[in-house]
Amino acid sequence: MTDLLTQLPPDPILERRAIIHARAAKTIRRRTWISNFFLAALVAAFLIALIPLGSVIFALIDRGLSSITWNFLSTLPQQPSLIAQNSIGGIGNAIEGTVIIDGLAGIIAIPIALLVGLYLSESSSRIANFLRAIVEIMTGLPSILLGVFAYEYVVVPMKAFSGLAGIVALSVLMVPVIAKASELAFRGVPSTLREAGLALGARSSRVSRGVIIPAAMPGVITGVLLSLARAMGETAPILLVIGASGTWGWNPMHQMSSLPLLTYNYSGSQYPSQRAAAWGVALALVAMVMLLSLGSRFVSARMRKERR
Repeated sequence: MTDLLTQLPPDPILERRAIIHARAAKTIRRRTWISNFFLAALVAAFLIALIPLGSVIFALIDRGLSSITWNFLSTLPQQPSLIAQNSIGGIGNAIEGTVIIDGLAGIIAIPIALLVGLYLSESSSRIANFLRAIVEIMTGLPSILLGVFAYEYVVVPMKAFSGLAGIVALSVLMVPVIAKASELAFRGVPSTLREAGLALGARSSRVSRGVIIPAAMPGVITGVLLSLARAMGETAPILLVIGASGTWGWNPMHQMSSLPLLTYNYSGSQYPSQRAAAWGVALALVAMVMLLSLGSRFVSARMRKERR
């Protein structure tokens, strides 16, 4: 039996494996050095990128934290005068306007964007490819163009500035962002889930509602909240269309205020008190955007953990 085994030809797989191990042993030092070099380069690039971000956050906290009080967040702004230049009031109506405009824009944009994303994820027709190209182009459009669009088709016909124009501009801004994120989320659902639903006799629309959308919900929620955070920080479209209001107002058919607009107005004010308060307004806006971004990450991670 031993003689028979010795007469067998060598196993080619074992020979190739031995050759691969020998070559890997010769180049292990070079590959390890290259890996460590690029890892150090990535860490250095990350730290360099943190420098401007950290400096901006430090400046916001350093100059704006002193302005953040309950009175500042809950009262109406006041116009400084020559006698009382430090009486600027608060930003309560700007916070209210930001929440209303972004919330209503999200209510309009989210259903449309989800339907577009679901259609793009399930179709590869010419119409779908054309629509996908339109979504890609709209994602990269400068936001000022959306402000011009809302001004031309909302402000001019109404002959008045209003929160409605800001809602239209931000909803158009949000639709392509959410559609792209939801398309990627729907495409990430394993095809076996759809096939299992169809094999049970369910219609395609029923499978989409009951299987695809719930499975992709973490990614969809992340895209929705990130688009809301982006819309909340947009200044250019809001600056052109909502006017300026110094009073409380829940009606989007009238002029409204918002945090980006107030930051812009205060930063160019002739009064030092308002220029100083611009840092506080910006800090409040960044805090709201950061809460939405962190909330999207938390919700997405929680939903993925529950599904596992």
